[in-house]
Amino acid sequence: MAWGSHGATAFATFMILCPTSFGLGILFSLFPYDYPILWNPATCPPEAYVMLETHLKFLHASPLIIPRILHTVIGTGLLGFFIKLYRPSESNMLFDGASLVLYMCGVIIYLANIVKGMRVITSGIYDRELVEGELAVGVEGVEARAEEFLGRDDSLKVMAASNTILALVLAGVLVLQAGQWYAERKEGQEVESQRAKKEKTANGENKGEERTKHKSPNSKKKV
Repeated sequence: MAWGSHGATAFATFMILCPTSFGLGILFSLFPYDYPILWNPATCPPEAYVMLETHLKFLHASPLIIPRILHTVIGTGLLGFFIKLYRPSESNMLFDGASLVLYMCGVIIYLANIVKGMRVITSGIYDRELVEGELAVGVEGVEARAEEFLGRDDSLKVMAASNTILALVLAGVLVLQAGQWYAERKEGQEVESQRAKKEKTANGENKGEERTKHKSPNSKKKV
């Protein structure tokens, strides 16, 4: 049972922790751009939106090897989950199952919000601008939906919020993996403690038997 061995489980955990920490590092590098827009909007200068927009355009225009490396890292994390959940124990089902759910939520946020948002920002054509163009042409039925679409500033705020949510999701994966390590460590300590008690009890019984066997003959003759 090679997949269930301790070495394979430890390596699979390593395959999960590295991509998760890698993603948190990328999000931390974006935090200086997201913070003034999302957490300090009252004093946020207009230049902050320009810097974030320029930075996202630069990231989206990076060479193909950059997203390929990122997607390979994401796939490595998924492979680690599949290894740990192959013939899972109760601990794997609880901690690794919940971690996989959070990890997949992060992948969905990345594909649905971040990738789509970077494409919109790179094109420079936001939904509200399209609606305003349709209104100028006189397309019917657009007025009722005009407030549902986002402009440039709102789109950048959505990107910043998506980065924050994704960071919380990945941090949750790390917390669950740490919880699994702690639970398995405590379980191992309890097993060793019970084993030591059993050995101590068995040794005491053996010593008692040896004492009864090696009693002196004179003690038996006494009446």
